[in-house]
Amino acid sequence: MPGRRVVITGMSAVTAFGRDLPSFWDALCAGKSAVSPIKRFDTTKLKTHFGGEISDFDPAPFLEPKEQKRHDRFCQLAMVGAELAVRDAGIDFDKEDPYRCSSILGSGVGGVTQFEEAGQTLIESPQRLSPMLIPRGMINSAPASVAIRFGLHGRCSAVTTACASASNAIGDAFRAIQYNDADIVVTGGSEAALTPLGIAGFNAMRALSLRNDRPQSASRPFARDRDGFVLSEGAGIVILEEYHRARRRGARIYAEVLGYGSTADGTHITAPDPQGRASAEAMKLALRDARLPAKRVDYVNAHGTGTPLGDVAETLALKNVYRERVFDVTVSSTKSQLGHMLGASGAVEFIVAALSAYHGVAPPTINLDEPDPDCDLDYTPHNARAIPICYAMSNSFAFGGHNACLLVGALDETPQRSRMAA
Repeated sequence: MPGRRVVITGMSAVTAFGRDLPSFWDALCAGKSAVSPIKRFDTTKLKTHFGGEISDFDPAPFLEPKEQKRHDRFCQLAMVGAELAVRDAGIDFDKEDPYRCSSILGSGVGGVTQFEEAGQTLIESPQRLSPMLIPRGMINSAPASVAIRFGLHGRCSAVTTACASASNAIGDAFRAIQYNDADIVVTGGSEAALTPLGIAGFNAMRALSLRNDRPQSASRPFARDRDGFVLSEGAGIVILEEYHRARRRGARIYAEVLGYGSTADGTHITAPDPQGRASAEAMKLALRDARLPAKRVDYVNAHGTGTPLGDVAETLALKNVYRERVFDVTVSSTKSQLGHMLGASGAVEFIVAALSAYHGVAPPTINLDEPDPDCDLDYTPHNARAIPICYAMSNSFAFGGHNACLLVGALDETPQRSRMAA
């Protein structure tokens, strides 16, 4: 493994819980649900009427009106998240070498709203299509817009691997700093597929929960009566930085990024490998990258979407990796509270893993009233748990068979004073 160490010095989570990071963490640990009936558009003709909607999202404090019009909602979420994460890190990019600063972001589907609205315009009046249609819809518009905003001239790239997009983006950013291609990277992911087309498309696949009468209890990872995932929107942005430069400038360090593993199921475009073999290998690769035995991992933020096949496959993968110790590992799915943000989920859950190590608390899996007999691990039901967390893993498994796992470790700068060298 290359010698350069990588740490997290800034974070933001723009979700249905709001955009304030402490409030986000408090809501998770309190076991609250961010899922609600959708208000932004009419859902009458749709099978699912709820989701993780950011009902109060207002980019005005960060983006001028003209700038807002140039960007799709998913890009606005990324830009607001980037601004908040940069502020959290205390970085002034005007004082940095711009060619050593990068922007690497992920999104599963990008500007859905643009193409959805353009489809109707095309039918009614093709000549009225906006010249900004294509730029607004491009997935790479998010990292490009962040680079433009902060004047970053290092690597600028977009990653799209469905629900593993943000995790793969963070993995790429981690490698860029490890291999001395960058000193600072703005990374993570954003998604705004909570639209009529997004819901209808997933309804057609029978992938979404239909609990319209009980939306807050609809996301039920690992539960016997789970009936699909809850579609959400949001952004998770983190600032990764080379360890020694972060220490020199007196940065607050949330956690160290230690390992990254990525594999492909190579079996089916939507269904996971029933045995979870490739996802288990991704976890093993992350552990190998960190030179850490599986027995040292204290907490796993599971992919845990609440789909019948996915939850069982992930449970089997965890058993493959942790073996006889698997029942001692604390696991939780925060999708039970936030819903599934598709390409942004991996970044938000990476943030949860880092905050878990930073605070020594594992958030709960809510709505886990009766576990599936095939999902028999310790999923931290209902209530958060205060435990020493030196090492935490975040899992992302996606349509297409994309698997991405990230491993973080607490530093002795954190409140719980964990010792990386122990």
